Order: sequence, then C-alpha cells, then structure tokens
Amino acid sequence: MVIDDSRTIRRSAETLLKNEGCEVITANDGFEALAKITDYQPNIIFVDIMMPRLDGYQTCALIKNNQLYKSTPVVMLSSKDGLFDKARGRVVGSDEYLTKPFTRDELLSAIRRHIDRG
Repeated sequence: MVIDDSRTIRRSAETLLKNEGCEVITANDGFEALAKITDYQPNIIFVDIMMPRLDGYQTCALIKNNQLYKSTPVVMLSSKDGLFDKARGRVVGSDEYLTKPFTRDELLSAIRRHIDRG
C-alpha cells in the first residue's frame, strides 16, 4: 500500500511496484488508508509524512496500535532527511524511513527486508 497526498508519487510508486509483480493499493491520506487497510490487509505500507488531515506519524501510530495490523511493516516516506523525523518515525512504530525521491531499488529493498517471500 502506498499512502501519499501527491498523485505523482502514488503513481510512480504504483508503476514501479506493479512492474515487479506487486499488487498495489493507493490512498491519498490517512483516513482513506485506514478504511482500505481493513478491506485489503496489505503486506507492507509506505506512508508519506506530510499529508493533510491525518499525517504519516498519526497514520502509522493508528496502524501500529491496532492488534490486527501492528506486525504489518510501515515504511515512512519523506522529503526531509532529518534525524528528528527518523526518530519520530521510530517512536510511532515505523519499521523504516525512506527519503523522497526514492528509487525503484530502495522500494524493492524495503519490501525484501520486511516481507518473507518464502
């Protein structure tokens, strides 16, 4: 799942992942994502930090505080590469932090690290 308020980012991540054979669900904010997570139960969630209504930290915290989804890997996406942002991501339970613009290899490596493909 890719959650980002930028259509460009959502579309590029979706294209990259679909080309690798992944099934991709997108959402443009945390509220939309929370509804879709229940319906689709994604294996990994990429979430942008800066979003309207519900930001990435709040979205991640809500996912991780839910018993059903707390073991689902959450990877934070941000254009900021600050230490504070990374630390705050860890505090709310994120499993990894990628800086935008991310590359195809960074996305795929994150998936490989967090999903057991065996």
